[in-house]
Amino acid sequence: MSSSSLLLSSNCCLVTKNGFRRFRPNQLDKSSVFMSSISVGCRIADVDDYKPTNAFLFPGQGAQAVGMGAEAQKVPAAAELYKRANEIMGFDLLDVCISGPKEKLDSTVLSQPAIYVTSLAAVEILRAREGGQQIIDSVDVACGLSLGEYTALAFAGAFSFDDGLKLVKLRGEAMQDAADAAKSAMVSIIGLDSDKVQKLCDAANEEVDEANKVQIANFLCPGNYAVSGGVKGIEAVEAKAKSFKARMTVRLAVAGAFHTSFMNPAVSRLEATLGATEIRTPRIPVISNVDAQPHADPDTIKKILASQVTSPVQWETTIKTLLTKGLKKSYELGPGKVIAGIVKRMDRGAEIENIGA
Repeated sequence: MSSSSLLLSSNCCLVTKNGFRRFRPNQLDKSSVFMSSISVGCRIADVDDYKPTNAFLFPGQGAQAVGMGAEAQKVPAAAELYKRANEIMGFDLLDVCISGPKEKLDSTVLSQPAIYVTSLAAVEILRAREGGQQIIDSVDVACGLSLGEYTALAFAGAFSFDDGLKLVKLRGEAMQDAADAAKSAMVSIIGLDSDKVQKLCDAANEEVDEANKVQIANFLCPGNYAVSGGVKGIEAVEAKAKSFKARMTVRLAVAGAFHTSFMNPAVSRLEATLGATEIRTPRIPVISNVDAQPHADPDTIKKILASQVTSPVQWETTIKTLLTKGLKKSYELGPGKVIAGIVKRMDRGAEIENIGA
């Protein structure tokens, strides 16, 4: 970091011209960088000029798999996260991660906390390997797919591990309750560009009432978009997909129509919990799912997280922007390799490494 890019410094961080904190190496406990409770006053400035080099990417719901977390037990700092999670959750989350059953782990109220903890455990697995701390220190941008945005913010020091888990626990419960309140679903459309998927949604919406309308909920990557909405609307999408030349449709194993107005009941609960949570300026840019931009202001981050459950996920734009801005290497931390597949689809030459737990 050049001296010209510094605006000010504190006892524990440097503040770059884009408003994000960069911790000085060796001044924090390296075993718990993302769990640091150090509070500093950092200047909020323009955040659009970030220059990504190395990125941490965190998975979202759907990445879970029975057996995850087993590898983490070999690393004390990673294993400790599960112990703390068990205390916060009030039951043995690790046992569900390792032993299942699958149906239990796949539930929204469990999969979200399980993925959050396992992804941050993967950070500790990386930290424990030779050269791992140097990789972590080199990361200058983070993002996560839907739920993964919370993981990215925890890694970036916006909130503590404990506070993040409490938020994710509430988020999963609120989204499950919202899904239970109305019959809704999600389906992946494979093989069409976003314009064609939008036309498919429009055609389906002509055949259903307002309560069953559908919309694009996840802009994942070219040729892979998820549609959310009422069950009858989703069924209409599936019935019409082939006539729009879609290669295939895949009904998603989720509780309901995430990232649409069907999740409105969850917003007020999230707002209340976020309002009571201490959120700090991230030490590195964390890209929002809502607008594919980083935000440094804690109050803005709270608003973004509350609106995220009803807003389409702009993952395609996020990755495209990172690649355009010169991203050299990224790491997918946590269960599964979905994100690596998306990144490779967008740029076959992109360098990405998976760190599982």
